[in-house]
Amino acid sequence: MPLNNRVEPEGTASYGQFCPVAMAAEIVCTRWTVLLLREFMAGSTRFNELRRGVPRMSPALLSKRLKELQQAGIIEHRRGGLGEEPAYHLTPAGRDLRDVVWAMGHWGQRWVDAQLSLKNLDPSLLMWDMRRNLDPTPLPPRRATIQIQYPELPAARRYWWLLVDKGEVDLCSADPGYDVDLYVVSDLKTMTSIWMGLASVQSEVDAGRLLLTGDSVLQRSMQRWLGLSPFAKERKLAAA
Repeated sequence: MPLNNRVEPEGTASYGQFCPVAMAAEIVCTRWTVLLLREFMAGSTRFNELRRGVPRMSPALLSKRLKELQQAGIIEHRRGGLGEEPAYHLTPAGRDLRDVVWAMGHWGQRWVDAQLSLKNLDPSLLMWDMRRNLDPTPLPPRRATIQIQYPELPAARRYWWLLVDKGEVDLCSADPGYDVDLYVVSDLKTMTSIWMGLASVQSEVDAGRLLLTGDSVLQRSMQRWLGLSPFAKERKLAAA
């Protein structure tokens, strides 16, 4: 669908300007929309995958935003084959927003104060990001089970398991029943700092904020297999 024929999102008022910036903002600047685009560009295509990337977004609002993005011609809905879930995919217009979304992420990493960022802690999003960015290359060819524990969180959100087998990575919030190869104990702020590139595995181990127990190969290679945020290499320029 051409973008100029889109249906305006409910409750959204037009800026009333012909400027392309204003016209684009009317489409992509509604609440949660840019984060949904981030999820598509990170590889999510199914409803439940998108929910894991925006865990604080209600299912009803997610459905609404997906419908609006379809109407705007940014995504398309494809029915799955036999036994497959339906999926959403970016259209050429949606893929053309990739540089815009990544530029926002790089800008935020450079210019948003780190302590402000670290007030927004979310174990579900952090672990989902870790799962999809983990690099299995440094890990042994056998299955590796990594348990990550955040002691300060309630029991239901405290334990997480990363399963790496033959290059595939899975995430569990309930004990999968395998022997654990590496135990990782950290508060959520410390792990988020490492993930965002604001601290390193070794610096947090040395400071006593990160405890690693188990397979020595997994311990030594953690900085490499952890993967980190796509924006972690950006140097902070915001005033401390």
